[in-house]
Amino acid sequence: MQYFSTRDTHNKVSASEAILQGLASDGGLFVPEALPRLTSCDLASLLPQDYRARAESILSLFLDDYSAEEIEGFVSAAYGERFDDRAVAPLHILDSNTAVLELWHGPTAAFKDMALQILPRLLTAALQKCGETREACILVATSGDTGKAALEGFRDVPGTRILVFYPRDGVSDIQKLQMVTQEGDNVLVCAVEGNFDDAQTGVKRIFSDRALAAELSEKGYFLSSANSINLGRLLPQIAYYFSAYCDWLNAGRVKLGEEINFCVPTGNFGNILAGWYAKEMGLPVHRFLCASNENNVLTDFIRTGVYDKNRAFKATISPSMDILVSSNLERLLFAFGRSDEAVKGYMKSLAETGRYEVSDAMKTALKEVFCADFCDDSATKAQIKKIFDGYGYLMDPHTAVASRMLDQYRAQGGEVRPCVVVSTASPYKFAADVLDALGEGQIRIQNAECGNERALEALHRATGTAIPAPLANVMGREVRFEGSVMPDEMRGVVEGFLI
Repeated sequence: MQYFSTRDTHNKVSASEAILQGLASDGGLFVPEALPRLTSCDLASLLPQDYRARAESILSLFLDDYSAEEIEGFVSAAYGERFDDRAVAPLHILDSNTAVLELWHGPTAAFKDMALQILPRLLTAALQKCGETREACILVATSGDTGKAALEGFRDVPGTRILVFYPRDGVSDIQKLQMVTQEGDNVLVCAVEGNFDDAQTGVKRIFSDRALAAELSEKGYFLSSANSINLGRLLPQIAYYFSAYCDWLNAGRVKLGEEINFCVPTGNFGNILAGWYAKEMGLPVHRFLCASNENNVLTDFIRTGVYDKNRAFKATISPSMDILVSSNLERLLFAFGRSDEAVKGYMKSLAETGRYEVSDAMKTALKEVFCADFCDDSATKAQIKKIFDGYGYLMDPHTAVASRMLDQYRAQGGEVRPCVVVSTASPYKFAADVLDALGEGQIRIQNAECGNERALEALHRATGTAIPAPLANVMGREVRFEGSVMPDEMRGVVEGFLI
């Protein structure tokens, strides 16, 4: 299978080349030239398999320049002992029509581990397949979870270095602590004065800087990405949608071929896009519920067909969704229209005016598959308490945004069919805010390290749930990275790190 850019369908590469490049040279995102299809028999064959075997089956359909032995080895290593649940992505059933897909049992307690534990293995193999002798510098902008997951995945991986930029005041205290205490000889973490969109725009600008690319190449480096713009981030995520459906079937809640819904909290549109790819491959999904916080640019787009980032940016208690430029939406725009010229026009308009509007036909197509809603922090906290009081189940703020949307969807007359809420992070990554939601807000202390540690313990005492080992272990570690720069200084950080 080959892949081409959303902005130039003639720019075709193999899977390993796409993973190595991260972003296409024209600024577009790599997409498969066609999606493989699974029959009902293929789905049935996945039912008795564990998560690892299901992931191998799905990835092998896309990575045809990797051997079966390579894929098996990468999957086994990625989803092994570093996950604290043998199911890897367990399905927690709340009631007869609602389940929660827990994607945060990996080494950083966030769903980004589902892809970022395997991406370094795919990328280092791609170095050999493509005959690349230069060292890869993984350049990342993060709204919270991607940064730590990428740092942990690429820590001390031969042939790579990794540099992560995060918005200084745009991540939770624990997310920040995870990053600034990161171990490894090939890592660097730097705060950006601004929000996530500032950091992401800065990274994209660096990727498109040809003079810098030439300078780095002379020194033996090239830039690649671990953000969801990288195909190697997106493809592994498709597997857990298939796995969730299989687990729902195995639990006896639906029959093979019966359609279900997925409710997904999303900011950069990568997680929900992976689900849509699964649907196009034959997974029986009726609709995707796209859940946003007050940065509701995706809600407005799905409802109106107008993408407009010209609005106030809001810092919320679900910071991984504090995004106004959803990069992966470009892949969906291409898939719906199959026109690289149209995509280039949309992206040009977004860059110049901050907005674009899709055709009436695309507006209709969007509403057939997606519906969207959002909620504010007050409603998010109320949902955390409601679910804990009603089910004894503890959610992080991002998952609560999705759960709230599902309740609203059903209350407003949406069909009551089985739905899986995608849970993207451990509630302990946002312990202080979860405590506030449960009525334990007096624990919030401004001193970062002391406050984090006390919040974790207080949440444990209040709920009887276990503190994930990766978060308990980060307390007391030495802070290694305290630097902060303006967005226009990010290029200099890259040069200083590599040259």
